[in-house]
Amino acid sequence: MNVAALEVTAPFDGAVIARLPRMDAAQVEAALASAYALYRNRDAWLPKSQRIEILRAAVRIIAGRAEELALQAAREGGKPLIDSRVEIARAIDGIEVCIKTLRTHAGNVVPMGVNAASSGHLAFTQYEPIDVVAAFSAFNHPFNLIVHQVGPAVAAGCPVLIKPASSTPLSCIAFAEILHEAGLPKAWCQVILPETNALATKMVTDKRIGFFSFIGSGAVGWGLRAQLAPGTRCALKHGGAAPVIVAADADLAANLPRFAKGGFYHAGQVCVSVQRIYAHASIAEGVARELGRLGNAMKVGDPTRPDTEVGPLISHGECDRVHDWVREAVQGGAKLISGGEKISASCYQPTVLFNPPEACRVSNSEIFGPVICVYPYTDINEAIARANSLAVSFQAAVFTRDLDTALRVYSRIDATAVMVNNHTAFRVDWMPFAGARESGHGVGGIPHTIHDMQTEKMMVIRSQEI
Repeated sequence: MNVAALEVTAPFDGAVIARLPRMDAAQVEAALASAYALYRNRDAWLPKSQRIEILRAAVRIIAGRAEELALQAAREGGKPLIDSRVEIARAIDGIEVCIKTLRTHAGNVVPMGVNAASSGHLAFTQYEPIDVVAAFSAFNHPFNLIVHQVGPAVAAGCPVLIKPASSTPLSCIAFAEILHEAGLPKAWCQVILPETNALATKMVTDKRIGFFSFIGSGAVGWGLRAQLAPGTRCALKHGGAAPVIVAADADLAANLPRFAKGGFYHAGQVCVSVQRIYAHASIAEGVARELGRLGNAMKVGDPTRPDTEVGPLISHGECDRVHDWVREAVQGGAKLISGGEKISASCYQPTVLFNPPEACRVSNSEIFGPVICVYPYTDINEAIARANSLAVSFQAAVFTRDLDTALRVYSRIDATAVMVNNHTAFRVDWMPFAGARESGHGVGGIPHTIHDMQTEKMMVIRSQEI
């Protein structure tokens, strides 16, 4: 049976970039079987020194092709070239973090000789690969997200099957090919493009999968987690509706550009994008108007142009959805400060809404579009309560010059990370990165992911010489 090809199109103009063969059930089974056979054959495991050399070679290759890779990521994913260049630089840094982690994380010594039972014993632990890793990725950072899932698997010594988002598979394929060129045998990293979602589900819920890494929709991720085979571990990263609390004493001149960048970056298609700003009533409308001015000044359009600041939504349907949500908010009583219209079938104006009702979707669901909502408050405890009112919880921020205010927000807001005087989308790739509640399960960040993809194995030695 002929399987229909996967057609990859540029979100900005719909141009066909590539047509890729999908995999049928027999091909997916062959990939899984070969990966599992590698894991079960301990003589085939790659020694740590070889993994380090492969990762080092990958860094050199990526550095030599950085502009080409950034342009490809911008074209297939819609993130502006200026930001896609940063993505490739981060990916290089991420692989270097993998190397550093391998060189510095080496198990633990378990105390012995502390009582009669443990006398004459020595105990220590080392790390082993957990099993085959299945990783499902998202479109919004098409190269760096793959590095965050595949790089740790290679570092940990796990065979990995990586399924990219169907809209952005080219960056994933490029990274896998770079690893192979760097010396990684092909069976250790295989890109999976299944012909159906059912086939993808069958693969990830197979008992031969030891670890499942998922970045994307909460409904899909939690649904797949419920079907995992007994013993399969997992890490899920979903979206949020990131809150920012702005105190009356905040340095607005220095920080409003950070709000704008954190909300409009990649057209708001970031899981920790600035979405809900709770600003003191004395400054709230001024904050909204200045954010509107900053958004209006941003150049929106072709992501492959070096001067574009805001690119397209990933699909025409997403552009329509964002517009529907904005119209709903305005009809419900929100004040439209700026934007609020489609520029084209794929691009949406950077938009600022003032005080939309809590019942609107822009207030209670992840927008994943270039829309920032500003809400006035008079009591900071009220602002914190409103920030905590949703089922999602990820990164948050507070802007203030007062240490006590910053600490109050930090100690009371529901978040896995709180940025003080920086936007919610701040991240470096060695820090823990995790969603709580419905926003995720497990802890990301490259060293943490490597740890999750390993098992800690103890040796206990009894000897009269100890």
